Amino acid sequence: MNWRRRDFIRLSAQSAGTLSLLPAESVLGGSSVESGSSQQSTVRPSRTFNGTYQGEYLNQIAFPMGGMGAGMFCLEGAGALSKFSFRHSPDLATDRRVFAAVVIKGQKEQARILEGLVPRWKLRPQFPGIEGDSFPNVVWGLPRFHHATFKARFPFATVDLRDDKMPLDVTLTGWSPFAPGDVDNASLPVAAVEYRISNRSSSPIDAVFSFHAENLLAQARDFFDSDADANHRPDRIQATSGGFILYGAGAKDRPWDEGQVAIWVDDPAVKVNHSWFRGQNGVNDAMQIAWKEIAAGACYDRAPITDDSAPGASLFLPFVLGAGEARTITVKFVWYVSKSNLSAPNFRIKDGKTSRTLPGPDTYQPWYAGRFAGIDDIKNYWQSQYTSLRAASLKFSNALFDSTLPEEAIEAVATNLSILKSPTVLRQKDGRIWAWEGTGDSAGAGGWGSCTHVWNYAQALPHLFPDMERGLRETEFGPNQGADGFQAHRASLPIHPIGDTEEGHILPAAADGQLGGIIKVYRDWRISGNTDWLRRLWPRIRASLDYCIRTWDPRRLGRIEEPHLNTYDISFWGPDGMAMSLYVGALKAAAQMGNALHESVSDYSTLLNKAVHEMEGPLFNGEYFIQTVMHVGLNAPFPGPDIFGGPGTPDDIALAEKEGPAYQVGSGCLSDGVLGAWLSMVCGLGHVLDRQKVVSHLVAVHRHNMSRDFTDQANALRPEYACGEEAGLLLCSWPKGGRPSLPVIYADEVWCGIEHQVASHLILMGKIDEGLDIVRSCRVRYDGRVRNPFSEIEAGHWYARSLSSYALLQALSGARYDAVEQVLHLQPAVKGDYRCFLSTATGYGTVGVKGGKPFLEVVAGTIPYKRIQYTPTA
Repeated sequence: MNWRRRDFIRLSAQSAGTLSLLPAESVLGGSSVESGSSQQSTVRPSRTFNGTYQGEYLNQIAFPMGGMGAGMFCLEGAGALSKFSFRHSPDLATDRRVFAAVVIKGQKEQARILEGLVPRWKLRPQFPGIEGDSFPNVVWGLPRFHHATFKARFPFATVDLRDDKMPLDVTLTGWSPFAPGDVDNASLPVAAVEYRISNRSSSPIDAVFSFHAENLLAQARDFFDSDADANHRPDRIQATSGGFILYGAGAKDRPWDEGQVAIWVDDPAVKVNHSWFRGQNGVNDAMQIAWKEIAAGACYDRAPITDDSAPGASLFLPFVLGAGEARTITVKFVWYVSKSNLSAPNFRIKDGKTSRTLPGPDTYQPWYAGRFAGIDDIKNYWQSQYTSLRAASLKFSNALFDSTLPEEAIEAVATNLSILKSPTVLRQKDGRIWAWEGTGDSAGAGGWGSCTHVWNYAQALPHLFPDMERGLRETEFGPNQGADGFQAHRASLPIHPIGDTEEGHILPAAADGQLGGIIKVYRDWRISGNTDWLRRLWPRIRASLDYCIRTWDPRRLGRIEEPHLNTYDISFWGPDGMAMSLYVGALKAAAQMGNALHESVSDYSTLLNKAVHEMEGPLFNGEYFIQTVMHVGLNAPFPGPDIFGGPGTPDDIALAEKEGPAYQVGSGCLSDGVLGAWLSMVCGLGHVLDRQKVVSHLVAVHRHNMSRDFTDQANALRPEYACGEEAGLLLCSWPKGGRPSLPVIYADEVWCGIEHQVASHLILMGKIDEGLDIVRSCRVRYDGRVRNPFSEIEAGHWYARSLSSYALLQALSGARYDAVEQVLHLQPAVKGDYRCFLSTATGYGTVGVKGGKPFLEVVAGTIPYKRIQYTPTA
């Protein structure tokens, strides 16, 4: 059955939100690269890669802060705090009244929200009480700084604020813990915003800093509720040292939403108002009174209300700055939501019919709920470890950016690390990771179950947190795999065995995901050096590969020919470059792992030779790899009842009988056409196919699929990925003709994750200019004006496939540490001296060449190498 991603989204426990698109401005020019030409992109970035954002480039910035699988909130380009998502689901569209402010005492006109100007796209008409809309965020209308700039150095982001009418300059820095190998501290439900306030005047300034937050976890109140209806609501604002705790009891029909958020400042002079004025309009009236008090320099305590709810709370901190002096005020955040109603899948198929199922008794609980008893425990930990965790995170950040590699590549790597802090990632109470494909706007996310053929592309986690990545392998080859080797390509939530059950088999095996998993086991073994781990997994690896052979290469011809589900949400009929290259890689990986374990793997070696012959012969058209579409002589019947993902209409069947299976590549040039060759290289297997033919394919992809202007490019599906006068890499083209009436789904789209995969592969093969051309086009689209630079989208925000960008480090530096042999391999694509970040299972540091000689500087942990195998660029 040809299950498509949109079906998974529709049927899963959560559904993806709508991705909005704003009109793009022209930033590109020039013509496309001519066939056979060495001409490169005319992409002209209007800002410096990895540099400062300002003006219109601040519009869409939302930088995630929080822990892996712990929830998040974002620091926006102008300094606003937004997208508070603490309940294990995204809440990206709700504007919250959470802000800091400063006022110079006795000068009412010098009171400011500590934010820059509101992006104009937010100032859209809203109509309270009509069709579910609410009042606009009245904080937008409060005085603020006129000039703002933003700069990120993951996991830190900094906003500088300045106003000619205000003698105080403010720099605010948002961050949350993140250091390679320290997975638990990187998973904490914490964040901080540090406000450094400077007096640039020649006179002392007496001022008050304040921080204000509505109760983020309170039950939603309908606009037409009377005041009496709101009395005695169970939500509360509670006291804590230096601040307040926002408590939400959860709605009566959603008790799992119960949670707390603590916000505080470490200073004995802080005053806390635990109860905003409520009035008839709740938080909106509260804002009127709050601003009046801010402007007047208010600074007072008000005790919590014990028998009723309050709209929000504030903290005040008076301070005096001498001429030229500065001080930093740190606002710390901790949240605790110990339960959820999340489970997946929430559907089953029986007798050909799909039906929803209710969540079972077991639902997702976050890792931190097993580590900490409550919010006080986490607060105490964050308080006591703040300095050391900041130092560790800063050490990592400095090492990551201590690089001489091209800035566009470093930007692509660093910005996409934000995915790991987004709601895309969950971490179970037992510590195992489970992930969506991407994040929706509200109450859901797209594509559940750590989808294997999406996470195939992600290369950051195995290097930064290899223990967590190996957990994904243990899920795939453990509870997700049946005794016959069948592997469900999506894991249940909470993770439990599904491979040997009827429920497990409702999800078909995905050839690209299952074959890719075998290659990734090889990578994870070489990164960890743990051969015992490999030995324990080996019987399951062998069963998985044997299943793949029986199912898709039953005649053992060395070609994946039976219909095989893949990441394009359809099945390819007949051998194609993408699946076949993965088949070659999996066979080679299995042969090498088996040999290391002294297992008999001669049958895999025999099949490997056949598969290479098939790939390099019939599937290579002299320029690039193609697909041989087959529907006769296979075990699968054609046309079957599900040739279009459901019962075929007479028109469906007539088209299928005329053209063969729908949604195929055929003679097309697929950007993913040598995916397995890329995955094998970044996983340490080396070349698995003829190098020159792979290079030819990649150059053809760049030549034919790189579009410089989408104004005249037809795309009937999702143009928000690249549109108008933008550049990007199409998924597929048919330069030699033969495009089917219904080609491979998404052929005319641009997926960032595949752009980074192709770009890094080009660079690995020595085509640096072509690879960086693709990277630049992507990062220009994500420059902050139209799209968030820290959230590359596909089926949702913070889409996991974009973690393929991490491979750019390996591609450019040529650095790969093999823990089995304890050898640091260094085969750079760049010439001459350079520096680059390197992370291993036991430590991280900087690797490179200086004065023509290789070097390794360990920054944290250890990297026990016996030698550096250095191969300079010719």
